[in-house]
Amino acid sequence: MKFHLPKFPSRLREQRVLLRVDFNVPVKRGHVQDDMRIKKTLPTIRELQKLHHKIILMSHLEDENGNTPTLLPIATYLRSHVKNLLFANHSSFDFEALRKKIDAMDSGDVLLLENLRQDPREKKNDDGFAKELAALADIYVNDAFSASHREHASIVGVPRHLPHYAGPLLAEEIRHLSRAFRPPHPFVIIIAGRKPIKLLLLARFLRKADTAITGGVIANTILHKKGIRVGQSVVEDGVDKETLDAFIHSRKILLPKDVIVSRQGKDEIVNIHNVQKSDIIYDIGPETVEEIRHILWGSRFVLWNGPLGYAEKGYEDSTYALAQALIKGGKKSIVGGGDTIAYLNKKNILHKFPFVSTGGGAMLEFLAERTLPGIEALMKE
Repeated sequence: MKFHLPKFPSRLREQRVLLRVDFNVPVKRGHVQDDMRIKKTLPTIRELQKLHHKIILMSHLEDENGNTPTLLPIATYLRSHVKNLLFANHSSFDFEALRKKIDAMDSGDVLLLENLRQDPREKKNDDGFAKELAALADIYVNDAFSASHREHASIVGVPRHLPHYAGPLLAEEIRHLSRAFRPPHPFVIIIAGRKPIKLLLLARFLRKADTAITGGVIANTILHKKGIRVGQSVVEDGVDKETLDAFIHSRKILLPKDVIVSRQGKDEIVNIHNVQKSDIIYDIGPETVEEIRHILWGSRFVLWNGPLGYAEKGYEDSTYALAQALIKGGKKSIVGGGDTIAYLNKKNILHKFPFVSTGGGAMLEFLAERTLPGIEALMKE
């Protein structure tokens, strides 16, 4: 599938560019913990500076409790990577003050706006808020693929009021992820973790894939539906019967043959048919891992989203083995998902993959729906 997205014209100079980025990254005690998304956006900012534009950055930020903190830690981080950076800490979005600040900027200056979600009109996709944001600039550029599944004012509202273009990072994400729609074979899809859309994605790709490897809640749900006991492990509720029936009867889906559970404070490897009522499955076992290695060895293209085990709690053997199999095999792959990226980053092996998507939910929705609201907004005149 091809997207005819408007590309930013390099001939333009000295414009006010409203650049939507995604700096929604983990912050602890005022310090950025994972800078992958920020680093991926830096080339776009620097290129716009070379063209002597005034660059106005806008992003959202939410913590794990759903709060909307200040972007000051992001500004502090950016100042060591971007020249001439200013921070507009107007939490109430005083647009008159913002316009004066922008008027006083020199060509090549960069202004980071405060957290968009501190204004409730952002999530409501309020057209008045979109107009006020649009009035700050001459041109809008969306370089926030990972936020483009949201129908928010800064994603779908602003493009209605300004000439709009796709940023390089967004275009790169679309180009790489679109390879999964016509993959070389054997094609392996690996879906694990917990999100209802992951089951939808698995259903959409089951026909294309030669093998589908599952783990976590996805695997638990299918095993449970097949009548195999998963103990106290989490399963997805509300999955439609037709979808689950397709999974049950598919010969393409690899389910765990052995798993790791904790009994009386000790981890044990057990056959999947020996899981007890009180058990919780924490990871895939070594027999299944070896089967996964064999499948990956014969693959030509791999799409991976989600750790196979409960990696956050230290159950990471299967996920690490999977990562190493992809790296050592030199396989063409697309890797994404917040938990997956966090794990690979922690292990310092993220850079060893040919393409890592910045999107979590956006990656899943794009692959499932073949488009995103933010992409559709850019394709409208």
